[in-house]
Amino acid sequence: MSPLPRTVDLSIRSGERIMAKKPFASSADLGDKTETLEVLADGVYALTAEGDPNVGAIEAEDFIVAFEARATPRAASDWLGMLREHTDKPVKYLVLSHYHAVRVLGAAAFDAESIITHEMTRFLIEERGMEDWASEFGRMPRLFREPEGIPGLTHPDIVFNDRLQIPLGGDRGDLVLEYCGRGHTAGDIIAWVPRSKVLFAGDLVEAAAALYTGDAFHFDWSTATLDKVKSFEAEILVGGRGAVARGREAVDAAIEQTRGFLNGMIEKVGEVHRRGGSLKEAFEATHEHLAPKFGMWPIFEHCLPFDVQRLWDEMDGIDWPRIWTDARDREVWDQLQD
Repeated sequence: MSPLPRTVDLSIRSGERIMAKKPFASSADLGDKTETLEVLADGVYALTAEGDPNVGAIEAEDFIVAFEARATPRAASDWLGMLREHTDKPVKYLVLSHYHAVRVLGAAAFDAESIITHEMTRFLIEERGMEDWASEFGRMPRLFREPEGIPGLTHPDIVFNDRLQIPLGGDRGDLVLEYCGRGHTAGDIIAWVPRSKVLFAGDLVEAAAALYTGDAFHFDWSTATLDKVKSFEAEILVGGRGAVARGREAVDAAIEQTRGFLNGMIEKVGEVHRRGGSLKEAFEATHEHLAPKFGMWPIFEHCLPFDVQRLWDEMDGIDWPRIWTDARDREVWDQLQD
């Protein structure tokens, strides 16, 4: 068993919530979500959950490649239980699209032979994994089912830089893991199943769910990185959150919705930054601009303060994202989302 990160102080949080004008991040989002396993193609599976993080699996001849781990071993076990209704093959590889805690801390449940990430994701886990754990537990406590079961940080044993192919055996072809450029984080990767034209995009694309960009590279993401994602010409796309996009038109729409969110932020934060305005003004202008189109999406109010702060930093010339801590989360929230 692993204790929660020491920076998490639930007693303090409880008092702060009472005084806050808006509940902090997703701390008040405690309602159950309906989880749905979808068979996307022969041996290709996705689990969606009404705006909660999506996960997936690809069935090889003799093994499974799992995509994303969920926030805790208990949450991951719930997903695996559903998957076992379709296949009992062992999980050989667990692929993590990036380093965020809600995507990686459930890894122990898979009993995978190897954990695969981009080399930059390994660096980010080592650089800020504990801080991110504390931060995300505070922001989204509902996702951390039985957090005491987390054995510690998740560390990959296979990393790559540009592209990695996993032969699936038989007539199943390969699974392609690829780095598309800096985006949601410095190390996001996608999983591409050429045989069925299914793309697992991680948090590089969200289908009708708000973007979290607190560790992002907005200018790279909104241009070359999304162009690369679009170049796969997927027929089915599983984004980080939201419904599965089916058909080329829906896939391209999801990608362009993501780009539109980013470009809207860049436009409004940029206007305020260029005229010498304040971070608060930039947040309010961005909220006013995005809310009519995106405000009904899951985690919009949660994400936007952290998104605007990170983009403001980029415009200040801070290329490498500052580390989010539990205390910094609260400071930014109190400054912007009051």
